[in-house]
Amino acid sequence: MKIGIIREGKVPNDARVPLIPTQCKKLIDQYNLDLVVQPSPTRCYKDEEFVQAGVTLQEDLTDRDILLGVKEVPIDQLISGKQYLFFSHTHKKQVYNRKLLKSFLDKNIHMVDYELLTNDKKQRLIAFGVFAGMVGAHNAIFTFGKRTGNVELKRLKDCHDYAEAISIYKKTKFPKVKIVLTGSGRVASGSVKVLQDMGIKKVIPFDFLTKSYDDAVFTQLDCQNYVAHKNGMPYMNKDFYTKPEEFVSKFQAYTKVADIMINGIFWDKRAPAFFTKEDMKSPNFSIKVIADVTCDIAPEASIPATLKASTIANPIFGYDPITEKEVDPHADHVVDMMTIDNLPNELPRDASESFGNQFSEFIIKELLMKDSAVIERASITRNGRLTEAFEYLREFVNG
Repeated sequence: MKIGIIREGKVPNDARVPLIPTQCKKLIDQYNLDLVVQPSPTRCYKDEEFVQAGVTLQEDLTDRDILLGVKEVPIDQLISGKQYLFFSHTHKKQVYNRKLLKSFLDKNIHMVDYELLTNDKKQRLIAFGVFAGMVGAHNAIFTFGKRTGNVELKRLKDCHDYAEAISIYKKTKFPKVKIVLTGSGRVASGSVKVLQDMGIKKVIPFDFLTKSYDDAVFTQLDCQNYVAHKNGMPYMNKDFYTKPEEFVSKFQAYTKVADIMINGIFWDKRAPAFFTKEDMKSPNFSIKVIADVTCDIAPEASIPATLKASTIANPIFGYDPITEKEVDPHADHVVDMMTIDNLPNELPRDASESFGNQFSEFIIKELLMKDSAVIERASITRNGRLTEAFEYLREFVNG
């Protein structure tokens, strides 16, 4: 089996890599792998670092059986007949990637999506989520500082690694601010880490809603904290997860007291949004910065102001609740939106190392098996056809 790590082709470019140089060498030695890396001038780990680790660079990957990347591969760069692993962003019927999904069929590609690699309990085995949450929280405070002028932070993309960021936090005085964070998974745990590394105190939701503080505080909400059953029935996880359409939002209380919202929770389109465009028009709507790490694009979104994904180069845009349009950020009547959809790329070395560790522990052994249930569950297309589990995409892919 011949494996190749591809050069990232999506624009704007992503600096991450699925395996860092030392991990490549370890897997080569452990499994006697034939593994090569396509040269790249923009990767966070330089070509020289792979060579120094004993990994071969190879431009032409047409002799490879399996190709590993991170973000979507441009259609014209896909090699027919290969097995690919990357984040394709196609299985939720993402309209912007419909042509990419069709190309998997046209080019006879076996597409294995990282997001769908799960164990028997349907738990994801590999993800960048923690780092998305970390960068999202940092950028929320960065955006608030740009808006108010009362705190100045270096961008994580300009730090060598997260260790440098921690040294900056220790020397920074953070202003009085109230932050509401949604979620309890990987993304939210990453945000919690950064907020606590900043020295920001965590408080329970009830205190957040009812008390005033002289310092920066944040609270963390799970589903039961922001939704309620339409019929007044007690909240039960299994009810919300199976029939989210039967619930309504009770998040409005937080919109009246929070200055910053960090959204790090998975959202099902059947579930209620946190608030509506009309809610945002209210003079009582106090949130001035929203860091939407989840970044579902409106109108099918938990946050109606997420009009688009912003970029690492231009991370912030303004949302005018009155006109419901994008405007310049930081004005008094505007909500500042940070909606970068590839946040881990601001900490590419840390994120790549963590992702590679997960790949080495959980995925490589599955790839080398003749038949793997893990790989099968994550296979969207094979032999020019949608796999059985993804037949629901047929009408979508046909337009």
